[in-house]
Amino acid sequence: MSRSVANSKVTIHHVIQKALLQRRYELLEPEAKEFIETFGIKTTRHIVASSRADAIRAAVSIGYPVVLKIISPDISHKTDVGGVKLGIKDEEGVMAAYDEIIRNAHTNQPDARIQGILVEEMATPSTEVIVGGLRDTQFGPAVMFGLGGIFVEVFKDVSFRIAPVAEYEAFDMIHDVKGSMILKGFRNMKALDISALVQTIIQVSDIMVSEEKIEEIDLNPVFVYPKGIIAVDARIVLNQLPQ
Repeated sequence: MSRSVANSKVTIHHVIQKALLQRRYELLEPEAKEFIETFGIKTTRHIVASSRADAIRAAVSIGYPVVLKIISPDISHKTDVGGVKLGIKDEEGVMAAYDEIIRNAHTNQPDARIQGILVEEMATPSTEVIVGGLRDTQFGPAVMFGLGGIFVEVFKDVSFRIAPVAEYEAFDMIHDVKGSMILKGFRNMKALDISALVQTIIQVSDIMVSEEKIEEIDLNPVFVYPKGIIAVDARIVLNQLPQ
């Protein structure tokens, strides 16, 4: 086993055990992003801040524009409580967004434990997809793919496969989705990096197969570019079986 692989396994084990010791069955967003990065999935650069000054330093380090998000084990849907601010372009914006997010969290979910604010890069918008994994009681680990935004919410245009998923199966999953023509270049749109998307599906499959404590993984949205992808948000749920 190479040193990098061994270090990755230590990181994964540490992230999971930390959550379970705290009786948490959903990883915090920075934990989830650290987790998927160990499997080679690219995500946004991010820094956890515990004060306005920390947030400003983080934004300068990452580079404007940035996004600020609430970090709380009690808040899964951050947007619903006003816990996300996008496109922040300067120091004044960081301070205002930081204060507003904290205020919104206290107002909308007073009992929520706040563990900081996540400062992350503002990814360049592109075509959105969702890549997910789940552990079915009958079939075991499985992976899911769909186009993001209104396509997955309104049309339920998704495909599933039982894990592990081979490369040709990941291609089939993409082509099974009715809106896949958007990825291939439709009218004046550029063709997007389907090969990178295939690898992301395989990586999520690897997570579901190799990490039995993972109950569910949700990468949504994933931005797909003419070259490469980036997972903008990540959610990982652990199972609650006896340890």
